[in-house]
Amino acid sequence: MLKSPLYSGYNTCMPETKLQKLARIFVDHSTHVQPGDLVAIETVTVAEPLVKEIYDLVLQRGGHPHILFHLQEEESIFFSRANEAQLDFTPTFQQTVTEKFDVYIRARAETNTRALSNVDPARQARWQKTYAPIRNMMLKRGGDKSLRWVLGQFPTEAYASEAGMDLKTYENFVFQACHADDNTADPVAYWQGLQQEQKRIVERIEGHDLVEVEGPDVNLTLSIKDRTFMNSSGLHNMPDGEIYTGPVENSVNGWVRYTYPALWQGRLVQGIELTFKDGKVVKANAEKNREFLLKMLDTDAGARYVGEFAIGTNFQIDRFTKNILFDEKIGGTFHMALGAGYPETGSKNTSVIHWDMICDLRKDSEIRVDGEVVYKNAEFVF
Repeated sequence: MLKSPLYSGYNTCMPETKLQKLARIFVDHSTHVQPGDLVAIETVTVAEPLVKEIYDLVLQRGGHPHILFHLQEEESIFFSRANEAQLDFTPTFQQTVTEKFDVYIRARAETNTRALSNVDPARQARWQKTYAPIRNMMLKRGGDKSLRWVLGQFPTEAYASEAGMDLKTYENFVFQACHADDNTADPVAYWQGLQQEQKRIVERIEGHDLVEVEGPDVNLTLSIKDRTFMNSSGLHNMPDGEIYTGPVENSVNGWVRYTYPALWQGRLVQGIELTFKDGKVVKANAEKNREFLLKMLDTDAGARYVGEFAIGTNFQIDRFTKNILFDEKIGGTFHMALGAGYPETGSKNTSVIHWDMICDLRKDSEIRVDGEVVYKNAEFVF
């Protein structure tokens, strides 16, 4: 097994390690594992040190842990070898988890984040359609809270390289963003506190209609009428820190130029500019990988509509890392996802894609709700 410098074994007499803190966030805050729960833990083999901590804690809480380890670069092998029948086959374990399990914990731990960059987009799109029932069931059961799930990160050399850091610096960045670092005495208490802070923000915005977003790179309007804002404070993502909703499907109008590149299926699309009319992307351009962008926009009928509108609130994430799990939470930004929306927000948009794209709002920018300024230059106005 490839060892990580993070793993120090088990010693209940010693102070809680960073990995133990992260595991406790997953088990006690994000998914609230209870006695008798069926718990799935999915990751890549390199993340075994984290899985051991999660597995141990799930047993302590009385749950029934089930582990699925993926091979390093398993997806690239699959797409290079899979025939049509295999591309159309729904994975048995994942289907069972989304239909029957109580808890699903997944940690990203890829050792090659660009493994799919040379894969035929048509094969990827075909696989996305095969996987759609699993994704939709997860969204449905996540929405009605019959499946408690969380997606997190285990630091690897590949993610560190993407972020422009050495592994040790990246490890520190990850644990600080998750508040599982040495400076956080009780990580569960931190995320519970953030939940209360963001509740005030949601109450300030929810129940209104017209949202206007203006800044150097954006001039958009959209409706949030009868839509629910979600308080994203560690229950589904780790790290976390955002509020989000699904805008009324035909309401988005205007223009946005995304500040950061958008990564999808191993491809980096840079300099994206989108124009919306009555909810739909009617004009799209990109400085790099434009053809891939257009291909993804034509994946299905919902791919050109917005499934999510969100504001990032995690100021520990202070740089772009080419990892959407972190980047969409950058404090002082907003992002919109093309494609599938979350049913619990009221979104009715369906698609096999959910592609987040991020725009900076830290300078000369504001958000107005029904004409009243609620956010200006990265700060909420109360």
